[in-house]
Amino acid sequence: MTGARTIDPDELTIEAVKSGALRQRPVTVLGFARSGIALARFLVDAGARVTVYDGRPAGELTEALEGIEGRPVQLMAGPDLDPATSWRDAALVTTSPSINPDFPTTEPRLREALRALVAARGSGDPTAPAIVSEADLFLRLCPSTTIGVTGTKGKTTTSSLIAAVLDAEPGHPVVLGGNIGLPLVEQLPELTPDHRVVIELSELQLPTLSRGTTVAVYTNVTADHLDRHGSLEGYRAAKRRLAELVDPAGALVLNGDDPVVAAYAADARTRVIEYRIGPPPPGGVGVVDARIVGDRGVDVMAVDELRIPGRHNVSNALAAVATALHFGVKPQAVRRAAAAFTGVEHRLEPVAEVDGVRFVNDSQGTQPDAVIAALRAFEPPIVLIAGGRDKDVDLSALGPVVAERATAAVLIGESGPALERQFRAAGLRQAEQAETLEEAVRRADAIARELLGPAVPAPVTVLLSPAAASFDMFVDYAARGRAFKEIVATIAAEHQAGRTR
Repeated sequence: MTGARTIDPDELTIEAVKSGALRQRPVTVLGFARSGIALARFLVDAGARVTVYDGRPAGELTEALEGIEGRPVQLMAGPDLDPATSWRDAALVTTSPSINPDFPTTEPRLREALRALVAARGSGDPTAPAIVSEADLFLRLCPSTTIGVTGTKGKTTTSSLIAAVLDAEPGHPVVLGGNIGLPLVEQLPELTPDHRVVIELSELQLPTLSRGTTVAVYTNVTADHLDRHGSLEGYRAAKRRLAELVDPAGALVLNGDDPVVAAYAADARTRVIEYRIGPPPPGGVGVVDARIVGDRGVDVMAVDELRIPGRHNVSNALAAVATALHFGVKPQAVRRAAAAFTGVEHRLEPVAEVDGVRFVNDSQGTQPDAVIAALRAFEPPIVLIAGGRDKDVDLSALGPVVAERATAAVLIGESGPALERQFRAAGLRQAEQAETLEEAVRRADAIARELLGPAVPAPVTVLLSPAAASFDMFVDYAARGRAFKEIVATIAAEHQAGRTR
C-alpha cells in the first residue's frame, strides 16, 4: 500500500499507521477549524506531508496555525485559490464535517471541485485520491468499543451522561468526543480494545460515514438543518445513517416515545434496546412509580434523584441507563453516576441566582423542540430571551408554549421581530426587542425583579433559549452562552456592590 500512488482507506489500520503507512505520503486536509486542526496534527505526527486548504484568507487563520503548535504544514488559503490544486499530488484527502460535495452549504467552488474528484475516483482514475472525513477516519482506525449518539436534540447531554455512567465501571477507560467539541482522531494512538469511546454525531458527520459504531443511541428525530439537507426527508435520511451502519454484534438504543426513532426497530440489523417514559418494554428501560427500572425488575434510581431538570432529561437519562446496563454496569453504580451528573455547558445550565432571579443558559436551544423542553423544565414565571438567525424550521408549535409558560420575552437578532409577532399572536402579552444580548439580559433581569413579590415567590427564571442560530451576532452558540454568563456575572457584581454601599 505504501508504494501506491493513492491510499486505499479500506486497507488503512491504526497498526499500519503506527508502523509508518503514512510516512512521507502527501495528504490534504480540507477546512482549518477544529476538526481540520486535529486532522493536521494527527497526520503530521503520523509522518505525512500535510497540505491544508481553507477558503478564508490566510490572515484569518492565525489562531488555527497556532493550534498545530509548530508542526510543518503547507497552507493553501484564500477565496481566489482553486481548491483542486490542494490535492493535485495528494494520496488521500481528509475533510472537516461541514465540507461535503453533497451539501449545498459547502462553498460552491469547493463543492464543484469535490464533485469532480468524486466522479474521477468513481470512474476508476488511479490518480484520484479517496475522500475521508475526520469522523469516518476515526471509526475506520479505532480499536475500541464505540458508542455513537445522535438525534435532533439531547445529543450532548445524553453523550455526556453515557460517558459518566460507563466511567463508573473500572477496567474500561472512557473517552468522550465528536460533535460535542473534541475531534477524536488525535486520540487514536492512545486507544486500546479496553477503552469505550462515546461519540456525539451530528447530521454533518453522519452522511460522511462508511463505518458504524458498536452501539448506536438515538434521542429523537424531528426537523433541523433543512438548508443543508433540502427537505425533512433528506434530514431524516441523514440521521438514519447511524442505525444503518451499526455493528450487527452491537446494539441499537432507541427512544420508544419518538415515532421516527421507534420505527428504526423494524429494520434493525442488531439487538434493539428501547427506552420510554412509561413501563419498560421487553429488554428495555422505563419509568414505573417515578422510578427508572429495567424490564425484569431491575431497579436503578428514583427519577427525582436526577439533577438535570425537565421531562426531556428523564428521557436522556433513560438512554444512558439503557446503554450502561447493556454493558453490564451495576445498577447501583449507574445510580451513583447519574445522580451526580449536573448537566453540560449551554444546555439548561444554571448560571446564578441573584436576589431571587435565576439565570439559565440554554444557548444550545436553537431548535423549537429544545426551547419547548426548556420552558417546561422550570416553573413560571419565566422571562425568555430568544432570537438570532432563523434556521428555516417550522416554529408554529413554539408560540403557544411561550404564551403558556413565559410571562415575558425579550427578543434579539435577525429573527427577533418575527418571533415577537408570533409570540404576541399566540397570546403572550409582554414582548420587546433588544439591540444586543447585554441589553436583553439587563431588561429581562428588570422584568423578573418587577415580578417578584408576595404573590410570586422566588425564583423567577431568566431563560436564554434562542430558537435560532447565533451567527448573526456570535461565531457559535458557545460564544453566545459564554457572553450570557459574563453579562450575568457583571449584573451579579453590580447588585452585590449596591447592597454593600
